[in-house]
Amino acid sequence: MDVLHPGCGGWDVHKSSISACILLREAGRVQKNQRRFGAMTQDLQELAEWLRRFGVTQVAMESSDTYWKPVWNILERQLTVVLANAQHIKNVPGRKTDQRNAEWIGSCCSMVFCGPAKYPAKSSAIYAT
Repeated sequence: MDVLHPGCGGWDVHKSSISACILLREAGRVQKNQRRFGAMTQDLQELAEWLRRFGVTQVAMESSDTYWKPVWNILERQLTVVLANAQHIKNVPGRKTDQRNAEWIGSCCSMVFCGPAKYPAKSSAIYAT
């Protein structure tokens, strides 16, 4: 498959943490960077800054519950975010750890392999001030 996004990220979102993986592709090589972040606003801002430092603007995330909502509300204004369909992501065998799952989601994002789940349009999102 062709890589459409040479610098992208994958997130596995949980109640109190986010496993994040950045995949940067250059000249046929892949550089992988992984970190775990908290799920509070300050942590999400740190996550966005980490992505900016690597030049990542496209990410996909997976969450089997509603834990993705605060992440979406804060970061979709700064990045192109895809909420991957959890059933599509979970059907792939061998991804048993959060970090490996984040890497897999990032790989899917780079090739636009992960199908989006339903999520609110930007114009209908409600933001707390």
